[in-house]
Amino acid sequence: MTFQTLGLIEPILGALADLGYEAPSPIQEQAIPPALAGRDVLGIAQTGTGKTCAFATPILQRLSATHTRGLRPIRALILTPTRELALQIQESIQAYGKNLRLRSAVIFGGVGQAPQVDAVRRGVDILVATPGRLIDLYQQKLLDFGKLEIFVLDEADRMLDMGFIHDVKKILQWLPKRKQTLFFSATMPPEVTELVNQLLHDPARVTVTPVSSPVEVIDQKLYRVDRGNKTKLLLSLLVSSQVKNALIFTRTKHGANKVAGELQKGGVPAAAIHGNKSQTARQQALADFKAGRIKALVATDIAARGLDIEELSHVFNYNLPDVPETYVHRIGRTGRAGHGGTAISFCDINEMDELKSIEKLLGKPIPEVQEHPWPMEVFTPLPRDKKGRIVNPEDAEARSAARARKAERRKSERPAKAERPAEPVAVAPAAPEQEAPKKKRRGRGRRASATLEEALTATAPRTAAPEPVSHAFHRDPLAGDVIMDATARLLAPRSVSRSQGKEEPAPRNRRSQKARKPQKEQAAQPVQESVKQPQKSRRQKNNPPPVSALEVLSGGPKKRRSRGGDRRRSSGPELAPRSGAVKDSTEQPSLMKPYYLSDD
Repeated sequence: MTFQTLGLIEPILGALADLGYEAPSPIQEQAIPPALAGRDVLGIAQTGTGKTCAFATPILQRLSATHTRGLRPIRALILTPTRELALQIQESIQAYGKNLRLRSAVIFGGVGQAPQVDAVRRGVDILVATPGRLIDLYQQKLLDFGKLEIFVLDEADRMLDMGFIHDVKKILQWLPKRKQTLFFSATMPPEVTELVNQLLHDPARVTVTPVSSPVEVIDQKLYRVDRGNKTKLLLSLLVSSQVKNALIFTRTKHGANKVAGELQKGGVPAAAIHGNKSQTARQQALADFKAGRIKALVATDIAARGLDIEELSHVFNYNLPDVPETYVHRIGRTGRAGHGGTAISFCDINEMDELKSIEKLLGKPIPEVQEHPWPMEVFTPLPRDKKGRIVNPEDAEARSAARARKAERRKSERPAKAERPAEPVAVAPAAPEQEAPKKKRRGRGRRASATLEEALTATAPRTAAPEPVSHAFHRDPLAGDVIMDATARLLAPRSVSRSQGKEEPAPRNRRSQKARKPQKEQAAQPVQESVKQPQKSRRQKNNPPPVSALEVLSGGPKKRRSRGGDRRRSSGPELAPRSGAVKDSTEQPSLMKPYYLSDD
């Protein structure tokens, strides 16, 4: 069978011919006709069997038949679990549709969203996305799926393994109910089967190989080796002439970094890719590996899922996976497109349970290599915790390395933080006589009170020449012509001695010590009257004068407690109005009792 018999149009056939595609693979032969007819498709096939072409070519042909000019809404959405796979699908769509006037774009996390948003705003027909970035842009109201016609869920089982199944269900709620759905997966665990039953309607089921069975052309080997000798065995195998390039799988990110570093020390060009690496670093490492600049690429399962590396000779399982199906995904990186490949697995005493699960899934044991320089010598497994799980030393190393990196970051940040307060310290001795900063520290409210008292004192009636100011930084309170309202005039305090008619210091407390300002000497006549007033008010205790409206509003004269703890009551002076003039509120020094005058 050829691609012409599948019903593809000439522009797509020409692009496939340019890529060297001669005959369709089994998954393409069975999935393309029903997809062109508009039916839902459930495809179960191993990685490397041509699934991308199986759903990309029908999408291109259907959208090209109904292409309209003007604004391009999103009419096809392809959801995939990893960034690398999303980029590869986008490259394949561009290659298959190079003779068509359709636009496509890819969005994924780990990089800035601005270029991706600009591409979407210009209009795209086909959008390839990872779940995280798709949800992020949709919640920002930058994506609209109102015109969506086709939805593709690729690597559905890997979505489940990576914890994206809840994100997928959330995305499905945003899509139109009437659409064509193409569902592809290498395995069909029960959770994926449940999702299929909810999502697909009368699908065309395409099963190319048995569930979770590896490609038969892959040569599988098993080495039983202690954990401490795995790197030595790996180096000895990589330096052999039979290994052209190798993809090495580790269980943890820390393990990937560690193995890549040890390979570089051993003279083997290597790089690591995992979730903690930036997207730029991952793409650069993958490009170097495909170009042959590095011989070994060390990766975790999440980073390596969906990698399409042509003519990959070897896959190494440095650590056996916890999930048996993951073993199938790993070794499926080699032996693609019918080419041969070799999958080598290392197994120590603590991975015997994983090995049994994998062999049970395969239905046969993995051939074991008996003779090698580092045979297994440790047959005592590691201890287990209270829940029966093995206490893996690799996990402890990963946590220790994470704490060390965190401590280094904190240590590098400390000098920068310590230098910041050092700048004002050098400037402070330059002006030791300044007292303004000290006053600001005592509180904003107290400074405002002192400023108010300066203004009120400055507007008092002038009866004598002002005294010279003793401190240079005190401004003459009588020098300004500030006019205050009647309420402010009533609140202006006075401190006059009862015996000599001079200013006497207020009790030593915070507010009075802060608010005191130099005052002028009062005229003889007002001073004498203000001195007599306390005795007069003492005789009228039983018959107090009527309370003013201002006192009623303010709750009456306030009582203050000095530092000594004794309470002191005070009465304010009363001045008679000037003869021949109308008494005005601005001419009265105060109608309230200053809190710092004592009756004693």
